[in-house]
Amino acid sequence: MSSLSGISEELAEIDGQISDIFRALSNGFQKLEKIKDTNRQSRQLEELTGKMRECKRLIKEFDREVKDSEIRNDPDTNKMLNEKKQSMIKELNSYVALKKQYAGNLENKRIDLFDGPADDVGEENVLLASSIRRISMTNQQLIDNGHHMMDETDQVIERSKKVVQDTINVGTETAGALKAQTEQMSRIVNELDSIHFSIKKASKLVKEIVATDRCIMALLFLIVVGVIAIIIVKLVNPNNKDIRDIPGLAPPALTRKLLWQPN
Repeated sequence: MSSLSGISEELAEIDGQISDIFRALSNGFQKLEKIKDTNRQSRQLEELTGKMRECKRLIKEFDREVKDSEIRNDPDTNKMLNEKKQSMIKELNSYVALKKQYAGNLENKRIDLFDGPADDVGEENVLLASSIRRISMTNQQLIDNGHHMMDETDQVIERSKKVVQDTINVGTETAGALKAQTEQMSRIVNELDSIHFSIKKASKLVKEIVATDRCIMALLFLIVVGVIAIIIVKLVNPNNKDIRDIPGLAPPALTRKLLWQPN
């Protein structure tokens, strides 16, 4: 058991339980040899049969643990575990054979109790013996049904483990997809922040441009107003020398001198 604890605590625990059952079976069969009463022998056999069923279940559990740990163990360890399992099965089969032998002897003893010289009593004994055989067959059928139900339960457990493993795989894939989507959303949020910053900067620049355009428009408006005022003043008082003529808008000359005059 100490060597198994270095490999797996579960295997060591199961091995310890199986060893305890084997010791109980050995002591039980030794006790059965000393019992003379058939009823007590029958009860003892039923108790031993229950222990053998429990031992069979533990051996199957041991086998599942061995198969689950094959990948992690080296070949020598796997070989040792398989030999350990085969040894358990062999020992359990020896107790099963011993149980069948005691059950057969017990049935023969019960039949012998009803043997007698009288014909009527003999017929009754035959009927009772037949009933005992049927009861014995019924018990064997119950044991077989119990083994069958145990096998079905093991199959259901294996299917449940597969469903659980599939669920874990789906959960892992979903978690990976959610992580990728979260990273994508983070990138989108960062891009939106950049776009928002660019929009604010562009809005500020547009406002500055608009303010500059307004100043220019106001200056042009003042210039135009000034030019119009000058034109109006010149038209109203063309002889005012304080106001210089605007190029291109000077009034026409009153007299024109010719460069050459005839005699």
